[in-house]
Amino acid sequence: MASGSERKMLALGLSAVALSALGWCFGSGLQPVWWLTWLAPLPVLLLAAHVRPRFDAMAAFAAYAVGGMNQWNYLHGYIGLPWTTIVPAIAGPALTLTLCTLLFRRLLVRGRPTAAVLAMPALWVAIEYVNTQLSPHGTFGSISYSQMDALPILQLAALTGNWGISFLLLLLPAALALQLAPGVAKRARIRIATITAVLLLAAIGYGSWRLQAPATSSLRIGLVSLEKPIRPALHDAQGQALQARYVEAIDRLASAGARIVLIPETSFATTDSTIPAFAAAAQRDGVVVDAGIDFKGDPQAERNMVMVFQPGVAAPVRYNKHHLIPGFENHYTPGEHYRMLGGTPRVGLAICKDMDFHDIGHAYARRDAQLLLVPAWDFRIDGWLHSRMAIMRGVESGFALARAARSGRLTLSDDRGRVVAEASSEQHDAELVGELPLRQTHTLYGRCGNWFVWLDLAALLVLLALAVRPPFRRGA
Repeated sequence: MASGSERKMLALGLSAVALSALGWCFGSGLQPVWWLTWLAPLPVLLLAAHVRPRFDAMAAFAAYAVGGMNQWNYLHGYIGLPWTTIVPAIAGPALTLTLCTLLFRRLLVRGRPTAAVLAMPALWVAIEYVNTQLSPHGTFGSISYSQMDALPILQLAALTGNWGISFLLLLLPAALALQLAPGVAKRARIRIATITAVLLLAAIGYGSWRLQAPATSSLRIGLVSLEKPIRPALHDAQGQALQARYVEAIDRLASAGARIVLIPETSFATTDSTIPAFAAAAQRDGVVVDAGIDFKGDPQAERNMVMVFQPGVAAPVRYNKHHLIPGFENHYTPGEHYRMLGGTPRVGLAICKDMDFHDIGHAYARRDAQLLLVPAWDFRIDGWLHSRMAIMRGVESGFALARAARSGRLTLSDDRGRVVAEASSEQHDAELVGELPLRQTHTLYGRCGNWFVWLDLAALLVLLALAVRPPFRRGA
């Protein structure tokens, strides 16, 4: 029979798992509550100093695994992934949290509290980075996307990329847990509280300052998504009818002042190297028309393409999607080149999943892009998350974004991550027109890339070395 102390410890452990799981459930996923993400790891970290390592590991793993089940309906019900794929997708971050918690605990019990607090976020960022290098889905799953509604914190991405945001998200709960851990010297508590407060206040102060920068110009842009039919052949009756509806929408948005109109990813399938109706609309209305096309005109390679029709320009500018969805887009050949439109403002082209990867942002930062046009196609319930992943690239690399997604969101966002206009196309047709502020922005991350990751990895090596050294008993 379990003793009273054992029953109390079991109750504490179960409570910690439940609270942390709730934090991860609502602080991560498709539309997270941003402030909960900061607190989600805290209960299991508070438990770390009071239980054996294996129980601490089980608690951390269970907390994230249970919270991560908020992804099941999306991954299985909407995307159609088998459980053999979903289980590792949920277990991977759960294992990451487990390893971070165990490293925190080990350094804490060995009398290295400052190292313990820094090790938690350092290991998390390192694992996130390795995952982006190996995963066909790029940055998908990064904890940093939970902060897209916290605009001052979001500005940190302009310096460090999304990595700095992830670091802070794990630093705070580790620092809070240490304040309540037994056996830690007062001097160490004060030092850690000071370090954490300085970093958080610096991030918030920088972000608040950056949000005050005025726009230097603006551009009126229209976005439209017509839900049905899905990817008809342009020469068929259904394709012709959908084309006519899009031409009407172009005329309507142009009448509302739009100078650019976006149509979603692979709205049509065609073998034609141009689309005369869109070219004519561009000339007639004096607008740039960016249309997503399933291009079948090359017998050697089917392409997920955008064609951009411009007034006074005979041939459309073409861009082929670089990053294709495994399984869904295996029939396409990926693109290799980036495309900028002529004139001012400086406008670049991308498609949907391209924006999940840092290479796109870096490429257009090098080209001094002020605006990216991004036709897209989402999975209905992930419209908020996938649109915000694209917006993160704009904050990191210094460009505004116009994104038109079928079954997702239509968004206009500036280079600070503000969403200035938005409409849902998750269940029905949608269109909007809005004035998008533009700047000529050069960010540290856009210029220097993953410098923060290399600093993080170097620090992690030192922290791991401390974790295997003999215990330091004085608590300093």
